[in-house]
Amino acid sequence: MDGSVEVVVDDTEQILERVAAIDVAKASGKVCVRVPHDTKEGKRVTRVFDVVATVPAVEGLANHLVCQGVERVVLESTADYWRVFYYLLEERGLQVWLVNARDVKNVPGRPKTDKLDAVWLAKLNERSMLRRSFVPPADVRRLRDVTRMRVDLVADRTRAKQRSEKVLEGALIKLSSVVSDLFGVAGRRILDALVAGERDPHRLAALGTGLKASPEKLTAALTGRFSDHDAFLLKIYLEQVDTLDRQIATLSARLEEMTAAMPLPARQSDTVEPAGVTVVDGVPGTVSTVTGEIIPPAADAPAGATPPPAGGPPVPRTAADLVDLLDAIPGIGRDSAQLILAEIGTDMSPFATAGHLASWAKLTSRTIQTGASLRMGRTGRGNRYVRRTLGTAAVSAGRTNTFLGVRHRRLRARRGGLKALVATSRSILEIIWRIVHDQVPFRELGADYHTRQQDPARRKRVLARQMKNLGVSPEEAASMLAAA
Repeated sequence: MDGSVEVVVDDTEQILERVAAIDVAKASGKVCVRVPHDTKEGKRVTRVFDVVATVPAVEGLANHLVCQGVERVVLESTADYWRVFYYLLEERGLQVWLVNARDVKNVPGRPKTDKLDAVWLAKLNERSMLRRSFVPPADVRRLRDVTRMRVDLVADRTRAKQRSEKVLEGALIKLSSVVSDLFGVAGRRILDALVAGERDPHRLAALGTGLKASPEKLTAALTGRFSDHDAFLLKIYLEQVDTLDRQIATLSARLEEMTAAMPLPARQSDTVEPAGVTVVDGVPGTVSTVTGEIIPPAADAPAGATPPPAGGPPVPRTAADLVDLLDAIPGIGRDSAQLILAEIGTDMSPFATAGHLASWAKLTSRTIQTGASLRMGRTGRGNRYVRRTLGTAAVSAGRTNTFLGVRHRRLRARRGGLKALVATSRSILEIIWRIVHDQVPFRELGADYHTRQQDPARRKRVLARQMKNLGVSPEEAASMLAAA
């Protein structure tokens, strides 16, 4: 037929003979087991039963499924209630898939009950019509628990600081208007003095040594109606901030210990096809699988790039070594690197390419095609910890004189701030995938990367055309350059 094309589908699709599915609730789960009939060929037996969501009951279920020879168990992701089933079934050696409830909706027009939902989930399972959600291994899950707790405690500390500022504003103390960091060294001295009973604005202003604000401005800002009642409230908030500081430091130390003790999987770069070599404007280069740009040969490395040691870069052995490698990316610090590794793991086998990881994080726009209409949809929500961290890193990288910084500013000028933010976040995540997958150090392409890829003769023609459109003669341009 005219216009026919070959569509590449997932070759891993298969029909499973022995499957199970669990419709998860808070206190129990509706289990459906589908296996071939013992005597009638081509007929299947479907059994549905309830299992209490307790450890002994789920362990008994795991033994039953092993005896039935179940090849794969599918769980519907329902809050955190799926964990007892997932962890215990996985511990027993079963292949367990966690699937998004959005992907397993029942067909409209059919009755909806827990029993029918479990049967429907089992049928989708045996036909391999589901997508598996990413659940990291146990050691990465423990690392994730610590990083997420640190994020929550940092948010609690921020709220305590904001409430402290609210107490000052209620007491007519305008210290935050003249001090950039209310909880800096000088600001904290002033707050402690207020709690200790000091009320004289001049003495309080004398404690602000090292601040940019003048003593007169500090004295005016510290003149208010601060009472013992305000001191009582502020003391509680300051103690809360100090407690959270100690807890956050404890978590950070714990993360350093966990990453140093976490070994990495075998190096995967040997199993990846090398990037294709191309020629642009007569210059051979390599297509970067990270940014899609053309990477020049090693001889054209930017001046700021770190050359690899003789004999190749050292191979990282632990997750702490990966954190050190990720720390070199513009906008990524140690805390951000630890959090991202805890969310995506140290084994990139669940993500075949960097694009798969970006798609999982919902940093790629959806393609929506209807007839002749083709448009790009929203990126989606994704993992909020990864997206939040990458967004902050993208903003920080956009202010640097690096390849990512220049690329962010170029995109922002053409496409707007929000799209540039998402695009830079995706670039950073793809760089992270490459570093974790190949276990290689970060290579800075340089802020002049785009300029080095341009043809000088073409650039001259473009500038000459712009000068002509502006009505500037070559003599005027020369005189302007000489004056500059």
